[in-house]
Amino acid sequence: MNRNSGRLFACALSVILPMLAATPASAQQPYAQGLIENPFVANLGMFIVGSDLKARLNGSSTTNPDVDFNDTFGTGSDETRVRLDLLWRINPKHHVRFFYFDNDITRNRVLDRDVQWGDTVYHVGANVESNVKMKVYELAYEYAFMHQPTFELNGSLGIHYTDLRVRLAGNATTGGGATAAFVTEERKLPAPLPVIGVRAGWAFAPQWYLEGVGQFFKVSIDGYNGHWIDGRAGVTWMFHRNFGVGLGYNRWWTNVNVDRDNFNGSARFGYSGLQAYLTGTF
Repeated sequence: MNRNSGRLFACALSVILPMLAATPASAQQPYAQGLIENPFVANLGMFIVGSDLKARLNGSSTTNPDVDFNDTFGTGSDETRVRLDLLWRINPKHHVRFFYFDNDITRNRVLDRDVQWGDTVYHVGANVESNVKMKVYELAYEYAFMHQPTFELNGSLGIHYTDLRVRLAGNATTGGGATAAFVTEERKLPAPLPVIGVRAGWAFAPQWYLEGVGQFFKVSIDGYNGHWIDGRAGVTWMFHRNFGVGLGYNRWWTNVNVDRDNFNGSARFGYSGLQAYLTGTF
């Protein structure tokens, strides 16, 4: 677990433990049903995960090879990964969901190979800093095909937006030049994609709730050609009428080819791993 995640986890424990101490061990109230019946549900989670990025930025006249950022620059020592999920039940059948993910990784490495990034070449032996910022937003309408006190099944349709920014800084040559100089190269890849999905939730015990979410879409439009996949499963313990803690697994992945002025190339990026989260419902 990285330093930022550890601090967040410690803050979460400082809130949760006093509440657990005040909760009778014998209490078996049907708190979990609130995650199916209440109008508002929020999950705030941190990840014990690895993120992956393989990208290619084509030069003015060439198609460059992919750069594996984890393999080239390491896994990162300064990182922030947070996911927020919000659900608003307008009524039992009609819902609105919002999702936000923030991933910011800075890595520094003396290169053991040349890295071709567009028309810039970072050479062996250069000390290069890599910064990858990825923000993901999603807004979706959800319809409940089945809604019972302990179970619900929903379908969704929405828009998903990824803002990927990649910056490399270090000694490099540009445009085939022979003289190396300090070069900062930053490219932005906004990737708007529609998305469809399904979500199921089951309060299988008075204080326990199991949820699974799957989303997918593929599109080719306006210089973008790619697909997006998100799969998540988690179990939540509602130790209080309004609060709970959970542990889940999340796998998120985007593969997109882009032919636009600000980014001409391809990117395969995502994250996967365990997610620990706090749940609130009202």
